[in-house]
Amino acid sequence: METPGSQTSLHRANLERVVRAVRMAGSLTQAEIARATGLSAATVSNIVRELKDGGTVEVTPTSAGGRRARSVSLSGDAGIVIGVDFGHTHLRVAVGNLAHQVLAEESEPLDVDASSAEGFDRAERLVNRLIASTGIGPDKVVGVGLGVPGPIDLSSGTLGSTSILPGWSGINPAEELSGRLGVPVHVDNDANLGALGELVWGSGRGVKDLAYIKVASGVGAGLVIDGRVYRGPGGTAGEIGHITLDESGPVCRCGNRGCLETFAAARYVLPLLQPSHGPDLTMERVVQLAREGDPGCRRVVADVGRHVGSGVANLCNLLNPSRVVLGGDLAEAGELVLGPIRDSVARYSIPSAARQLSVAPGALGQRAEVLGALALVLSEMGDSTLLESALPGAAPAAQPAFT
Repeated sequence: METPGSQTSLHRANLERVVRAVRMAGSLTQAEIARATGLSAATVSNIVRELKDGGTVEVTPTSAGGRRARSVSLSGDAGIVIGVDFGHTHLRVAVGNLAHQVLAEESEPLDVDASSAEGFDRAERLVNRLIASTGIGPDKVVGVGLGVPGPIDLSSGTLGSTSILPGWSGINPAEELSGRLGVPVHVDNDANLGALGELVWGSGRGVKDLAYIKVASGVGAGLVIDGRVYRGPGGTAGEIGHITLDESGPVCRCGNRGCLETFAAARYVLPLLQPSHGPDLTMERVVQLAREGDPGCRRVVADVGRHVGSGVANLCNLLNPSRVVLGGDLAEAGELVLGPIRDSVARYSIPSAARQLSVAPGALGQRAEVLGALALVLSEMGDSTLLESALPGAAPAAQPAFT
């Protein structure tokens, strides 16, 4: 029996610290592991050797700062994770391993608003098809990350707003998909997953405090504070789309008037241009036309940028992030939208907060949310199972310090 404070318990905790650091980063040199965990270089070297002998990690030659080094990553056959992203008009699924490598990915059009049952049927089929395409057995699936386009009530696991996805009323997405696939499922809203994706793989790498702003059929923000996604006690943190810009403005789907969403979301913006550009106009097409010089589209994109910038200014004054990452179709407009965002931030936020802020387009495009779903599993899974399967001689900790 392991006792707290014993050498066995300490060794186990150190093993988990190293595995967690590597799992979250994808790959690290031994020097980076030492800095991330606070362990000595000698301790890290011994632990990496033990993990390598047990098949938990792989070590490959690399270079760091012009010097030879060894890169440590989780073993490619240690397990796989699945990411599932439900958008209002699409379904995207990705399969990745624990070394942060995407093994398979596919998307297909889907009207998610119509029926939750159809959405889960399609997701189940696509997940099974992609797993089969990798040649890896389904028994290797560690978990699934699931993204939905709406806030999740943390107490019940259901969507926090039935007005966003009325066909999903009363549905617990994690339980539904877990029952179909037989593995643990972790669920979050699309903006939080976009933030995670950009934090791990994209424009947020190396940043501990950022906001990911997604402008699509709605407007939402994923908030990262000190390296962790902040969801709030009820799971609704980041609903930037419902900041009031004009209390006499259009009625929003939330019931209030003049929310940011009513000035920036596609469902409100596209009707402004459809009389002159046709009923089939999409935000993707608006951005393309704006980049080609269409005056109406350029004006609308700039206006949306200014309105989004007002919401970002509020975030700056409250949370003082160091970076804002813009996602969704609008990010493809580049400086046509980023410039107006910066102008509004400079005008409405505290000068010291504005000076410290950088505004950047997302690097992952439409993949941000599904990659964030993979990152969600990697962040939520514990390390004990990994260690016990690879190092059967290591006694399980009574109370794992890092889960």
